Amino acid sequence: MRLAGLVAIWCLSLSAICAEAGTVCLINIDGPIGPATASYISRSIDEAKSLRADCLVIQLNTPGGLLDSTRTIVQKLLASPVPVIVYVAPTGAAAASAGCFITLSADVAAMAPATTIGAAHPVAVGGVPGTGEAKQDDTMARKLENFAVSYIESIASKRNRNVEWAKAAVRESASITAEKALEMKVIEIIAQNMDDLLAQLNGRVVHGRPLMTAGARILPIHMSAAEALFQMVWRPEVMFILMLIAIYGLIGELTTPGAILPGIVGAIALVLALYMAAILPVNVAGLLLIGLAFALFVIDVFAPTHGILTGGGIVSFLVGSLMLFDRRDPLFRLSLAYILPAVILTAAFFLFVVAKGVRAQRLPVKVGKEIMLGKIARALTPIDTIGGKVFVDGEYWNATSNSRVEKGQEVQILAVDGLTLRVEPKRLESTEC
Repeated sequence: MRLAGLVAIWCLSLSAICAEAGTVCLINIDGPIGPATASYISRSIDEAKSLRADCLVIQLNTPGGLLDSTRTIVQKLLASPVPVIVYVAPTGAAAASAGCFITLSADVAAMAPATTIGAAHPVAVGGVPGTGEAKQDDTMARKLENFAVSYIESIASKRNRNVEWAKAAVRESASITAEKALEMKVIEIIAQNMDDLLAQLNGRVVHGRPLMTAGARILPIHMSAAEALFQMVWRPEVMFILMLIAIYGLIGELTTPGAILPGIVGAIALVLALYMAAILPVNVAGLLLIGLAFALFVIDVFAPTHGILTGGGIVSFLVGSLMLFDRRDPLFRLSLAYILPAVILTAAFFLFVVAKGVRAQRLPVKVGKEIMLGKIARALTPIDTIGGKVFVDGEYWNATSNSRVEKGQEVQILAVDGLTLRVEPKRLESTEC
């Protein structure tokens, strides 16, 4: 009985130790905020809940990202049943733009030394200066700014953080260091590393209960294969390349019917490019200019205009590529290192590949049985419906004719049926006085 009692006490002690230590789930966000990031964070919160973790730590380092994805993440953080700690780390990391919204949404906001937070002013795709489009864009930009200010104000107010600084982070793109953020009550903790963070979190009351994080078991939650792949490819450069592949493939299929492979590759690339265009902040005017460029290229191929339309297409393609994404936003800026080679490659593709291929198809046939049609030959024997022989281009051929042809008479070739020519007597050309 005494042994059983000792075992029971030992088990209870072990359970108490495990309960005290707890489990902390950890995810790492390093890069722009997008749909894959939103999916990853949402799934991680659900997984941390199912594991009954004490909290979920999001180690964050981001230059910003998409507003829609940020809103999805913020809504998930504010409604999370599991305490969420956003830790801006490692040293030198930043929670800029979308990262600022996410950090302020956490139950506990922490930063490593020498990190920064702020610069949350939204950037919208712009119009052309001096046009009505630019005025309309200015109006939309003001609306977007006002929305972002009210949105971050509500987040900071709910989490009892510095509302005035949060508004300044949007209106004035204010940015501060970790030390200043702690002083201004933007964050609660400055931690040297993960162990230091867990030690400072231990005993802090969140959602009505204290966190047991001292010596906790850290359980990393990794991105799924699909999330990692999409996080890697949802870039302006990738969409631009997919768009080029789609156009080359579809044009290749149109100019070479029956090739199949170019059409399949082009169709797949087109679907992927359209999907990414629905996610990335794309300027419709840029897309239309690129579409116009390829229309001009194709028209010039089938109706040559001495290069005038091709020149216009090159200009349209260059301007459309420059306008496709907002160059004011470094996160979605399409580099000239992609645009200029694409313009040169596209112009060369239509000038030297597509155009020459289409024109080669229009050349008269120079080999094969088609060149026999219409030629004049001399009958070596009498020719009728049963048959006879003719001599043409240095070769002897069997021949048939519905009209009788005498030996030595000239005939004209009407058709080639295997190794037999179908001919008729040569017609005498009429002359006028």
